[in-house]
Amino acid sequence: MKKIKVLIVDDSELIRQVLTEIISGTDDIEVIATAEDPIDARAKIKKYNPDVLTLDIEMPKMDGITFLKNLMRLRPMPVIMISTLTQIGAPATLDALEIGAVDYIGKPQGGSWGDLKGYADTIHEKIRNAAKANMAAHDKVVYKPATRLEKSPNYKRTKVICVGSSTGGTEAMREVLQSMPPNCPPILLAQHIPVAFSASLADRLNRHCDITVREAKSGMPLEKGNAYIAPGDLHLTLHKKDDRYITACFDGENVSGHKPSVDVLFKSVAKKVGRNAVSIILTGMGRDGAEGMRDIFNQGGVTIVQDEATSVVWGMPGAAAGLGVAQHVVPIKMIASEVLKHCKVT
Repeated sequence: MKKIKVLIVDDSELIRQVLTEIISGTDDIEVIATAEDPIDARAKIKKYNPDVLTLDIEMPKMDGITFLKNLMRLRPMPVIMISTLTQIGAPATLDALEIGAVDYIGKPQGGSWGDLKGYADTIHEKIRNAAKANMAAHDKVVYKPATRLEKSPNYKRTKVICVGSSTGGTEAMREVLQSMPPNCPPILLAQHIPVAFSASLADRLNRHCDITVREAKSGMPLEKGNAYIAPGDLHLTLHKKDDRYITACFDGENVSGHKPSVDVLFKSVAKKVGRNAVSIILTGMGRDGAEGMRDIFNQGGVTIVQDEATSVVWGMPGAAAGLGVAQHVVPIKMIASEVLKHCKVT
């Protein structure tokens, strides 16, 4: 069995030791080298040709973001950022995803190895998915400006758009939302993201879109030209009050392995909106959203998934396609126009 080769880049000797111990604790992954700074990393990338890089953000000589920019320009490869999963750390991590990092994980915590088992399982899964990532997909999303669609068409007031995404999804989501005109139907989004990041992601998208993007809170009435992103630690659902659709956010168990869960959102939209739902699954690992999309499909709603060629990871979209419930398999640049085509007044 060929092992996935990992290079760890971190200025802390302790973190390098901890990560080496954790990452090497499975049969299919090996740490081939560690580097204490980007200069050291550059030489070891040439020497060892790793499959996946883990990269700290704050380092001496050259910060992780600057190094990542150079790496993606000269030698694109799967990178997992080892970041601080806090509101302070969110902007830099979101910058890294925009530049081309495949995923991110928090710095290891805990006073004993026993405390780190869950962390180990998570980082092993992220490394396996990163090793399979479609790095060519990133260029198709990031380095071509989104095409903003015209405001002129009339859209059905009964339509509701719902979107689910995971790995690679922050940039795919940006591409879709930046293309939306300010009078588009309301949009609900579930992205697998830490709680500290969802508000920062909403603020970032809001600055770059013609529509209004906000972190969802319970009791928000759905309005055209608005997008509502699920908080990173709550499920997002929909209910109806006085003939208006209202958001609802609630705590609970993980569903399909996640909170927020795309399945929870989609099943809620299927139940409340039915055939007027337009659902989208973007790039992401796993299967979250496939069952919910089947509910929307069975209700007569529209189902769209991002194609494999433009997905960083074709897990979630592929799962929906595998169930036979994806009516339209579309490149990322065409998703917004495909969505709006099904929302126009005819």
